[in-house]
Amino acid sequence: MNGTAGRDADGITDGTTGRNTDGTADRNTDGSLRIVRLANFVTPVSGGLRTALRHLGAGYRAAGHRPVLVVPGERRSEEETEQGLVVTLPGPVLPGSGGYRLLTDRRAVAAELTRLCPDRLEVSDRTTLRWTGDWARRHGVRSVMVSHESAAGVLGTWGVPGPLAALAADRLNAATARAYDTVVCTTDWAAAEFRRLGVPNLAHAPLGVDLDTMRPLSAPARAHERARYADPDQTLLVLCSRLSQEKRPERAIEALAELRTRRVPAVLVVAGTGPLRERLAARADRLRLPVRFLGHVSRREALARLLGCADAALAPGPVETFGLAAMEALACGTPVVASRSSALPGLVGLAGAAAADTGEGFAAAVGRLLARPEDARRAAARARAERYAWPAAVAAFLAAHGVPPLRRREGVRDERARRGA
Repeated sequence: MNGTAGRDADGITDGTTGRNTDGTADRNTDGSLRIVRLANFVTPVSGGLRTALRHLGAGYRAAGHRPVLVVPGERRSEEETEQGLVVTLPGPVLPGSGGYRLLTDRRAVAAELTRLCPDRLEVSDRTTLRWTGDWARRHGVRSVMVSHESAAGVLGTWGVPGPLAALAADRLNAATARAYDTVVCTTDWAAAEFRRLGVPNLAHAPLGVDLDTMRPLSAPARAHERARYADPDQTLLVLCSRLSQEKRPERAIEALAELRTRRVPAVLVVAGTGPLRERLAARADRLRLPVRFLGHVSRREALARLLGCADAALAPGPVETFGLAAMEALACGTPVVASRSSALPGLVGLAGAAAADTGEGFAAAVGRLLARPEDARRAAARARAERYAWPAAVAAFLAAHGVPPLRRREGVRDERARRGA
């Protein structure tokens, strides 16, 4: 918010907050845009979506724009962060979701949008928030919906039969495409369900990975970190995932059981939480499997060390469209075994292996992957991740908004200059 003073009685600001006397946000005067983003299914311990929102917001801000993120929570709050202003509105917990909340009060959300005066609207939920596309059109605001998942795939993981899931997804996706000016898909795999409907307003914008925080460990550091979880002769597997039905985390337990049946001395470390956590732990105990549950790993550096010391990362989710956790493993130099039903085999390429959606399938893929020389597979993993830097992702998202690149913020540019960047 530019915080300029000197406006007339219809739009006086206080010179610091960038707000008018009626409480609405001050309109820009410098060519920057207020990009208001709405998202459901985000919690303090959620993973990929929360990380993507943070990096996109920080990228928009660095490009000279003014991002605002609106998410559900227990109570209303506002906080200035590295990704811009974050507004939390009260929202109820979705039963059985492990803590996810939803923005269900349309009147409150509409009032917040009116107060924020967006120049662009970006929505990360095509179901409960789809009405915001109509709000944007009525108010002359260009809108984007980001498809973070396959609708048909998610319905399938909930047990909806294939033909019925496809029909429901087609209706949902057609309505979504009509509601928003642009539908952004992060992979061609995710775009396929829109493309088969002939949707004309599609845009492709891949997500990114933090290549600075997520980076390979040196050999001594890797050995030191690895010793916390496995003996030198053991195979260390890691699952970094929300423990919920659509992620199929039980596949990692099944793969570990199969590997040990094949006399492979494998152990598994699970980073993440969710509604299936107790069930998974009980199953591992019943089968006497060496599984360590870490819960949510909040410190990014600690997560990078865990990913970097593993022999392989498992990504069993059959409907992953980008798989940020998998990309972070690659960035740390750890190859990935991914469900062949998801978008990940196309993203991971030769830096990993595709697996059939069974415990036996994942165990076999782990075996194929670890048969390759370690140095080669780790180098391939890092090289693959380097294709997906966040600056390129931010540029693609801004292009989907119809926004040309602006100057970087002065503070960011000055800091880079001081560092000699």
